[in-house]
Amino acid sequence: MSFADGTYPAAGRAGPSRVPSVENPPPDRRDLLLDPLADPGGAALGASGAEASVDPRWPVLLRQRVAARAERSPRYRWWSLAALLAGLLSLNITFTVFVVALPTVRGDFHTNFSVLTWASTGPLLAFGVAAPFFGKAGDLFGHRRLYLFGLVGAMVSAVVTATAPDVGVLLVGRALDGVQGAATGTASMALILQLFDREERVKALGWWTLVGAGGPVLGVTLGSPVIQYLGWRDLFWGQLVLLVIAALVVALLLPSPRRAHVEQSVEASGALSRGSGRLARPDRNAWEGMDWVGSWSLAGTVTAAMLVLSIGPIDGWESIGVILCAASAVLLAGLFVWRELTFATPLIPTRYWRRRNFMFPLGMQGFSSFAYFGGFFLFPLLMEQVYGYSVSEVGFVSVARPLVFAISSPIAGYMAVRTGERSATVVGATAVLASMLVFATLGPTSGLGIMVLALALSGLGMGVALPSTASTMANQVDVAEYGVMSAAQLMATQVGEVAGIQVVLTLQESLARHAGLENVHHSTRLLHSFQVGFWVAAVMAAAGVACATFMRPLARGTRARVDAGAAG
Repeated sequence: MSFADGTYPAAGRAGPSRVPSVENPPPDRRDLLLDPLADPGGAALGASGAEASVDPRWPVLLRQRVAARAERSPRYRWWSLAALLAGLLSLNITFTVFVVALPTVRGDFHTNFSVLTWASTGPLLAFGVAAPFFGKAGDLFGHRRLYLFGLVGAMVSAVVTATAPDVGVLLVGRALDGVQGAATGTASMALILQLFDREERVKALGWWTLVGAGGPVLGVTLGSPVIQYLGWRDLFWGQLVLLVIAALVVALLLPSPRRAHVEQSVEASGALSRGSGRLARPDRNAWEGMDWVGSWSLAGTVTAAMLVLSIGPIDGWESIGVILCAASAVLLAGLFVWRELTFATPLIPTRYWRRRNFMFPLGMQGFSSFAYFGGFFLFPLLMEQVYGYSVSEVGFVSVARPLVFAISSPIAGYMAVRTGERSATVVGATAVLASMLVFATLGPTSGLGIMVLALALSGLGMGVALPSTASTMANQVDVAEYGVMSAAQLMATQVGEVAGIQVVLTLQESLARHAGLENVHHSTRLLHSFQVGFWVAAVMAAAGVACATFMRPLARGTRARVDAGAAG
């Protein structure tokens, strides 16, 4: 880009040079914001440098220059992806390792495990409440801003957890962790979808899935010694350091927010109007586009349903709490459907409900997550109570599942470019089904090798399927609604996860109690109760295969988005 008039006051001329504004640079120096190295003499920052040295906007200028240099790189998208994944890794590295610390936490706070289970359930419930809101908010006001907000929230959560004086404050800190998880989870996926075109985004989503599955594994590996030798509080102080570094990298590297500028349409059709997107700012009335009733009714539906699954096994399925929560879930679900059918800018536009490549990938994720996470929690009990393995042995063997999950995800993302997303999803869902069938047919003398095979099949299935389902759904929605799509699939996975854990564990415990074996350990007489649980998981996995089969193959070789009429 050339100067507008070919001239500019050089260093040393009389009078101080005017520092360009980042938001509205002078036309003759606009190129400096795109190429900060174009003025090595520093003329753009003042002739004498005195004015530039006290410019309060230097953090903005620094970020602008770093981002401009990064954007010129042909690998910019991948550098941005690395920054996003670094933030996610710093977030989820403590997700599973905190379970290891629960016995120590119980002793510190003189409480019981029934209370501390909310340290795991609380974040899930908070996620369910916050995800619809954050998905829509990211679409309205920018996913980069939302992602940074999530990182800051994670810092607060880490500090609250590390300094918790009692169990109540601890649970608040963990619930806040679920809220920021909803913000960063939806925003990170939406940013990836914006950075990569439809033919390559499945590769990026493979790496995204790797961090999601591999982060907890790395957390257990590195965090367990920290808990053992330093204490569980130091684990979160360490996480705080990682979060600060990740936030700085993201703030410097990512460009100005790529907003999906949406406005409340004043036309009779009430259709959603979208701006150009890249650097547009939200309209002052953008909040009018927020579907408040839809957001909170969907959040309430998910929360009430998860409460049914959480408190049902404890208080009984016929308790007043379970009945009230179930009734609330039904009523709120009806309110949500009515709202989406009648509101001008609904949370999840009803046109997507009729698209095969939106609803069937969503169903596949929910059903397969039911089987995967149900089996994930049932397997350690099977190993300990039936086959007599020690806790350390079970922990060592269990790593095979998330390890294969993490390794296969990026590979599957690259392979899906050749085979197609539908084929990858079918293969992945079938592998999850095969895993559940192997577990369900284990005998009293089954060896460790067949169990490791079943674990590997389960991890392989989810690692292969998830990048392709996310990519398929993204190709069905408008750019202005990536956040809503991300929230929808994360919620489907979450609901399947909670349902799978609670249903199969409750079923196994009920069958053991009915057979009078609730106090029996290290006995093959318990095998039948576990087999039934895995058979239920296999049925749900089969439903996931059916959903994958009904997905429509995506045409490749073009960057054009799937036509709305053909996507139905």
